[in-house]
Order: sequence, then C-alpha cells, then structure tokens
Amino acid sequence: MNARSWLFAPGDSERKMEKATASVADIVIFDLEDAVADAEKAKARGMVAAFLTAHGKNRARLWVRINPIQGPYALADLAAIMPAAPGGIMLPKPRGRADAELLDHYLTAFEAAAGITPGITKVMLLVTETPESMLATGSYAGVPRVAAMSWGAEDLATALGAIDNRNEAGYEFTYELARSLCLVGAATAGVPAIETIHGDFKDEAGLRKRAAAVRRAGYRGMLAIHPAQIEPINEAFTPSAQEQAAAQEIVDLFAANPTAGTIGYKGAMLDRPHLDRAQAVLALAGRR
Repeated sequence: MNARSWLFAPGDSERKMEKATASVADIVIFDLEDAVADAEKAKARGMVAAFLTAHGKNRARLWVRINPIQGPYALADLAAIMPAAPGGIMLPKPRGRADAELLDHYLTAFEAAAGITPGITKVMLLVTETPESMLATGSYAGVPRVAAMSWGAEDLATALGAIDNRNEAGYEFTYELARSLCLVGAATAGVPAIETIHGDFKDEAGLRKRAAAVRRAGYRGMLAIHPAQIEPINEAFTPSAQEQAAAQEIVDLFAANPTAGTIGYKGAMLDRPHLDRAQAVLALAGRR
C-alpha cells in the first residue's frame, strides 16, 4: 500500500470531514475515538456513516478510526459504519495479534451482512499505545487485512505514568524505541510503517525535517492533523527527481552487469542491498 499522507478529521464535525476530504491527502481518517467525547459517540457514528454514504466515489480513501476493540464502543462503531463501506479501519490500542485477528472476524461478519466484498476493508494498526502492545509489535505477520502500521506516544506516556514524553531534542528514549519497534514490526508484517503526527501544524519546517528523517529510516508516510500538513508530507515521502535519477543509474548499472556481485560506483563498492534500495526508491516513485 503506497499512501503517504493520512489526515485525521473529527467524526462529529461535518465541516472538518468535508475539508479533509477535499484535501490532497492520500487517506482521510474520520475519528470516532480520541476526537469525540463519550457523550457524542453515538451521534458521531451516524454522522460518519451518512458522510461515507454521500461520498461513495471517494470511499476507498475514506477510513474510520474506531474505538479500542477491548472497550465498550468498538462493536457499535462497526455496526454503524460498515453498511456504508469505509475504505479501511484504523484500530487504536491493539494489545497484540489476537486483537487484530478479532477485528478481522468482526469485519468479515459485517461485510457479509452488508453485501460488501469479503476482505476488501483494510486495517491500519496503532501498535505502541499501551505497554503490552510495545511487546507485541512483531506479532502481526500474516494477519488478514493489515495494510499499514503506525505508532503513538501520548497514550503510551499516560499508561506509563510519564509527566512528559519529550526533551529538548525530541522524544525521550522510550518513545524513540516505540518508533523503532513500529518500523521493525511493519517490516516483519510486510506492510508500510507510517509516522505519527507532528502536533504543531504551523511548524512546517519542523514537519519537513522530521518527515525527511523518518523516511530515511524506512517510514513510508505520516499521519496529519491539519490539511496544511499534507503537501509537505506528500513531498517528503515522494522521491525527488535527483533521488530517482541516482536510483535508476544504480539499477541500470547492475542490469548491465548481471553476473556481478559487487560493482564500483563513484568511489564506493555497491552490492545487492544497494540495488534493492534503489529499486525501492523507484517503486515508491511509481516507476517499477
């Protein structure tokens, strides 16, 4: 799945859902969890279902973050929104593989009841929001529907009893570990890792710097909380013309020397991992 920007919109605000849908975000996520107070959840479910129904042509890019599957709201969320066929479901706070498999079972039943193609509803997992989930990030390989994984620092900090999760340089060690475990877990599952939000939507320079850094590390997209963040994110996770040209040069070099294990290139020695990374750059740019 090649989606760079994932934009949240509160599920209890039609205006914000409209604005998010009109943006150039690759995926829009209508939030029924943290952005909606408990007393407003029933109302928000109806609003999201109606919005999905009214925007059928965009439905593949319109996802919904439901409430945690171990809590009291998730089944009611799914019962309300699945007849409107969202493109995907974001699952917060999964404690491990069993929660993702349980969601798959629920979705299979709701798809059957609504006459939706079985298995078409994809899932993103937020895999580091609880202490137990931190220990299970590598457990999702082969779970049906899982299409991406992301991480979060705020709920984890609360669960750990932290006063704060940041220092002068960025996240504290535990939360950098969460980012790394998400990346490793996503690679284990064979799905893209998606960076968590940049909370200050007016800090474009900081957003660009962070997006570039996590892309170098292996992340393939980023969550967003405001439409103004979408273009910087899309640019950061799209290989530049210079990157594409360099990658194509490496691919062509190996193609011209198919029996070579290593090849000299601009004063360095390249081997097969360099070829694999060059091919990945071209794939990310849609050229392979």
